Amino acid sequence: MMTESKNRVTLIGVKLAKTGDEFFYDGAISECEGCKVRKACHNLVEGRKYRIIGIRPTIHTCPVFADGARVVEVTEAPVVALIAGEMAIPNSRLVYEYLCNREDCRSFDLCHPDGVNEGEKYIITQILGSAPDECLRGRRNLKLVELLPI
Repeated sequence: MMTESKNRVTLIGVKLAKTGDEFFYDGAISECEGCKVRKACHNLVEGRKYRIIGIRPTIHTCPVFADGARVVEVTEAPVVALIAGEMAIPNSRLVYEYLCNREDCRSFDLCHPDGVNEGEKYIITQILGSAPDECLRGRRNLKLVELLPI
């Protein structure tokens, strides 16, 4: 049972609009206030990772990007994260929780990955293997997985 990601149409800087490229949506900035296409640019979920799957010819003037903003089609992109091994079941759903807050750990970025929001629901699309480093909290069974938002 594979979840199908929703495709959306949004805008991104002309020079950044390349099929296959991925980006994190961080939300609107003050320069966006009053822009006539603001709603089309800011129709994504803040904190999520997206992949450009199509580029349209339309370009709009933009107060943020000097060369303008191009209309693109995007889909949510999978994010690599560490989870407890017993939860690492392909195609299962989970509510993501951070494993710990030790910023000195080499796996901190995998336990707090960009594109994953704590408390949101995800589906495990792929098991990539065991944790690349030892857990500083002593957890022995951590798995590296790909997650997609539900």
